[in-house]
Amino acid sequence: MSEPKTLVMKLDGKEWWREGVQFQCQGSGKCCTSHGEYGFVYMTPKDRQNMAKSLGITTSEFTKKYCEKVDGVWRLKERADNPDCIFLKNGNRCGVYEGRPMQCRTWPFWPEVLSPKAWAKDVVKFCPGVGKGRIWSGDEIEKLIREQVEWDQEIGK
Repeated sequence: MSEPKTLVMKLDGKEWWREGVQFQCQGSGKCCTSHGEYGFVYMTPKDRQNMAKSLGITTSEFTKKYCEKVDGVWRLKERADNPDCIFLKNGNRCGVYEGRPMQCRTWPFWPEVLSPKAWAKDVVKFCPGVGKGRIWSGDEIEKLIREQVEWDQEIGK
C-alpha cells in the first residue's frame, strides 16, 4: 500500500522540526478550548471505543450520549453555551485522559500546524508546553504525523 500523497509532500526530510522540538504538556487545557477551525474533536470508531471504555459504558451508549455525525463525520457534541471540549474538567483537565482520541494524543504535532508560520501562530502563541520538558526527536514527530494522517483517513467511518 502506498503512502497518502499529502504525507509524501509533507515529509521530504527538510522540515524544521527534524532537529527535535521541546514540548511537554503543562495541563493548561488550552488545547481543549475552541480555536476556530480546530474547535471540533473528531472521532474514529476506535476513538469512540476507547472513550467509552474509559467511562465504563458501551460504545453505543457513548456515541448516543456524547457524539454527533455531521456531514458524514463523527465528532464530540458541543454545548450550545460553550464550544470547549465537553470532557474538559475544572477548566484545564481532561476527564477521559487515558481514553482520549488520536486527535488529542498527537497534539501539537499535527501536519497542518507544523509549518513554521502555522507553528508560531497556532501553537507557540497559546500553548505553554512549547519550549518545556523533553525534546521530541524528528523520528518521534514523524511517527505522530503518520498516525495522524492514518487517523484522518478513518474519520467518518
